Amino acid sequence: MDRADSLAFDLHKWMYMPYDVGCALVRWPEKHRATFVSPADYLAHLTRGLPAGPIWFSEYGVQLSRGFRALKVWMSLKEHGVAKFGRLVEQNCDQAAYLQSLVEADPELELLAPVPLNIACFRFAPPGKDPAGLDEINEEILFGLQESGTAVPSSTILGGRFALRVCICNHRTRREDLDLLVREVLQRGRALAAEPARRS
Repeated sequence: MDRADSLAFDLHKWMYMPYDVGCALVRWPEKHRATFVSPADYLAHLTRGLPAGPIWFSEYGVQLSRGFRALKVWMSLKEHGVAKFGRLVEQNCDQAAYLQSLVEADPELELLAPVPLNIACFRFAPPGKDPAGLDEINEEILFGLQESGTAVPSSTILGGRFALRVCICNHRTRREDLDLLVREVLQRGRALAAEPARRS
């Protein structure tokens, strides 16, 4: 972090805020502001009155005004408190670790990356199955989960292999949801693997 020129926080993820709420920290604020400054006479900085002061929010983005997005963040923090958000973040991390344990306990599933926080990447990969067909099977599992409304994992490629990517950032997620997800992955994967065209 100490080498970064800027850091961005998507508060719609782990702070459970509306989608357009975010935060950016910049090392060189004058360069950031210079990108958007407009030299129009009607935007002149004055020493007194409403336009006085060193910070003009119109100089922090392409719009010449700003929405009051910070109110959503402030109200949420006032209502729930920082400690509650911290507990929910820890809960999501614990749930990802639980999902990891479910994956590692089943020989038909393969964990494709460490799970240090709230993201678990795995796939259906039964022993003896031809690796060439596993990407297609796991892609079909993903489509089936999403289209049925059972769960909405995303996907990624890790080590050249198609992975189901589960990013847990919902305060309503429960362990039972993860139990269901694993059961569905196994059930759908077994059914797909048993299809004649996919048998190794």
